[in-house]
Amino acid sequence: MSKERIIRLPEVLNRTGLTRGSWYRVQALDPAAPKPVKLSARTIGFLETEIDAFIDRLATQR
Repeated sequence: MSKERIIRLPEVLNRTGLTRGSWYRVQALDPAAPKPVKLSARTIGFLETEIDAFIDRLATQR
């Protein structure tokens, strides 16, 4: 059984090289962007595998 790792937004921004505003713009405009996972009332994270796949997709589009 593979365990999914949930990463928080600062790590997502570090991995993608995007600013916070750019990340939210990508989420609003790209239906294939990774969806947030609600961790608590005020906390979200993202599945690491989905972020890796998003980065790979961007790399293949260039």
